Amino acid sequence: MINTTIPILVLYYSRHGSTRQLAQLIAQGIDSVIGCEARVRTVPAVSTVIEATESPIPADGAPYVELSDFKECAGLALGSPTRFGNMASAMKYFWDGTAADWVSGTLCGKPACVFTSTGSLHGGQESTLLSMMLPLMHHGMLILGLPYTLPELMTTKSGGSPYGASHWSGLDGKLPITEDTRTLAIALGKRLAETALQLQKI
Repeated sequence: MINTTIPILVLYYSRHGSTRQLAQLIAQGIDSVIGCEARVRTVPAVSTVIEATESPIPADGAPYVELSDFKECAGLALGSPTRFGNMASAMKYFWDGTAADWVSGTLCGKPACVFTSTGSLHGGQESTLLSMMLPLMHHGMLILGLPYTLPELMTTKSGGSPYGASHWSGLDGKLPITEDTRTLAIALGKRLAETALQLQKI
């Protein structure tokens, strides 16, 4: 039997685990759509010590992303913790190395969404989500958010916005993901997958 599922890339960086949890929930939403399959990947940490190198295989969690994942995916969910209202340096470093795919249009026309987590309640969730959209727009991707037809956007007290899924993890990173945040993250993954399927039919 021929495998007819299309891969949707869930690419994230996580320091203390909250962004990774969101990635898993978004992947759950993608996998709930018949014909789609989440491909979860991460990026290596960066170091101020130039000689330091990461192992080619992470100790745990998702494998590192490869540029071939861009070619094969039908859509992309991008996640990073907040660093002063912006994406983490590891994720920015990765995107700074994608010029060849930008020139060739590897991601052009594919749908994308973003997600984040913060240690403080007003720690730049929305600015981080918006900043992560910028390289995706330069790559010609079609940006998706969360519509207000989702009632959880009106009741959430820990994150989530029309720009994407988010989570307030607390200063120690241990606040659990709320039911509203969980619902919104799954809904975002489902919306991404459904959009990717529709675009495949055009």
